[in-house]
Amino acid sequence: MTGQRTKEVQSPVSNHWEFLASLSPQEKKRLTEKSDARGIVALALHTGTIVALAVLIAAKVPFWPLLMVPQGIAIVFLFTTLHETIHRTAFATPWINDIVARICGFLILLPAEWFRYFHFAHHRHTQDPERDPELAHPKPETVVQYIIHVSGLPVWKSQIATLIRHAVRGTRDDFVPQAARPAITREARRMLAAYVVLAAISAAAGSTLLLFVWIIPAILGQPFLRLYLLAEHGRCAFVANMFENSRTTFTNLLVRRLAWNMPYHAEHHAFPGVPFHRLPEFHRLTKSYLRETEDGYVRFTGRYARSLSG
Repeated sequence: MTGQRTKEVQSPVSNHWEFLASLSPQEKKRLTEKSDARGIVALALHTGTIVALAVLIAAKVPFWPLLMVPQGIAIVFLFTTLHETIHRTAFATPWINDIVARICGFLILLPAEWFRYFHFAHHRHTQDPERDPELAHPKPETVVQYIIHVSGLPVWKSQIATLIRHAVRGTRDDFVPQAARPAITREARRMLAAYVVLAAISAAAGSTLLLFVWIIPAILGQPFLRLYLLAEHGRCAFVANMFENSRTTFTNLLVRRLAWNMPYHAEHHAFPGVPFHRLPEFHRLTKSYLRETEDGYVRFTGRYARSLSG
């Protein structure tokens, strides 16, 4: 059992390259049209949720500890905001993308500039076991590996180690060009310095506010992000066709908004220049060509879990 649902497609278009070639210049221009307004609204909804929950937690309203889970989910899903902004498709104005990317990266311990190169290498070599950096750590194949993976602990360990390594001796990753490496070192050092300053201020003030509105919630929320991300390529074929090596997961409006429409993941990989607010339109054009789709994250999680060995 593979834990995936593969669709048999009968169409004159056999891969994403042929599909893109079939689009007219006018269609491509419309599909790649960016919008500051749409990005600002999406960002306001996402960050507004985080701020509102933080206020309730800080005020210690009744049952406030329970709010740390949705707060954590909202915080760790800033990963999807970071993802959209490093593509510079969240906003039409480039510098807004860059500032939001750095803030989101800081909040989830993932330096934006380094992640940009990591992620673009993933796009160039999606599901290539030799060159896709996302496959440097294989997807879980046993129950124990799955539990460890979903806990989120390995990703926190990896991100902390990466940040310290970049700050101390720079990056040696093949996907980062030499010219960009000094900037990545500076970014890591600035982030570590800011964390130290925040920790010192909190300690001096005797405050646990950041612990309860940011750190603990992020730890609690990380398993939800791990489950979500596993559906993007988990159990997909190791081929170059983006309609086959990436999965689109059909889900509700709340999840799509929280994830900046990234559940339309095969569409995003087929045409990364399409901004988040245009992905539903792009999906309507591509849906009959998609090879990997799933009806919800619960269903995917069940299929994946059943495919695990003891």
